Amino acid sequence: MQQGHLIMVTGGSRSGKSRLAEELANNAGGEVVYLATAIVNDAEMAARVKKHQERRPADWWTVEVPYSVTEAIAKEGQQATTLLMDSLGAWLSNLLSQENGYENWDKSEAVMATIMNKVREMVRVAADVKAQVIIVTEEIGMGMVPLSPLGRVFCDLLGLANQVLASQADQVYLVVAGLPLALKGKRTTPGHSSGPLGYLQF
Repeated sequence: MQQGHLIMVTGGSRSGKSRLAEELANNAGGEVVYLATAIVNDAEMAARVKKHQERRPADWWTVEVPYSVTEAIAKEGQQATTLLMDSLGAWLSNLLSQENGYENWDKSEAVMATIMNKVREMVRVAADVKAQVIIVTEEIGMGMVPLSPLGRVFCDLLGLANQVLASQADQVYLVVAGLPLALKGKRTTPGHSSGPLGYLQF
């Protein structure tokens, strides 16, 4: 079976990372399946999700997978041209919310180990399927250390997960202020060579 590319798109809040991932998926052509990991639990989140939905092409198929991401990739990745998962951070937050005892550091290490096993399995499956898989994730480790135990656990967990994903991805892009920087793999421009969503090549 021919394997598709695994692409990682990371960046901070409102950096343009989701827009870049959507552009990459749209330019690939064929059937696109959007794997939505966010859980809508308030009006503000609902408004954010609605904006994302309105921006996406009408012919994309959306699958809501707050927990069962790996299973969805394995299933949908055999038929679709491209899978777009948005986002890794939301999925990890959902998994972390299922666990108890993260305030206790000793227990937190065990919880993190359990979740990281799930991350490694997800990345392995994503690298194996026929479809191109684009995974959007967050870069949150450049600011202050979170004040709460849960915040610190999440920050550590996402940083480790990003390292696993980046090590296996064929292409990695970091988006800053709407400008994508190609960190790994083939450097191709989905849109314009400069301006918003034009790649910086160092």
